[in-house]
Amino acid sequence: MIIVAGQIRVAARDRERFLTRSREAMQLARSTRGCLDFVVAADPLDAERVNVYERWSDRASLHAFRRGGPDDELRAMIRSIGVDEYDVTSPARKS
Repeated sequence: MIIVAGQIRVAARDRERFLTRSREAMQLARSTRGCLDFVVAADPLDAERVNVYERWSDRASLHAFRRGGPDDELRAMIRSIGVDEYDVTSPARKS
C-alpha cells in the first residue's frame, strides 16, 4: 500500500477556490482502480494550509493517476508543497 500525505500552502484568499477546483481530482481519483482513499481538505487552524491524504493499493495505480497532474490554474495557486509518499508493506490492522 502507498500513502501520500502532507500539506500544500496557498494564499488564504485562494484556498476556497483551490479546494473547489480540487473536487474534480478527488472524484476522479476515488473512481480510479487502486485508489483506496483520496482527500484534499482545509486545515482548521491555518488559513493557508491544505491537507492532502491519499491511499493507493500499489505504486503503479498511483503513478498512472498522477500522469495528469494539477492543471495550470491550480499549480499557479500553490506557494509550496510538503507532501511525502510512503510504502507501507504491512499496515497495522485495528478491529
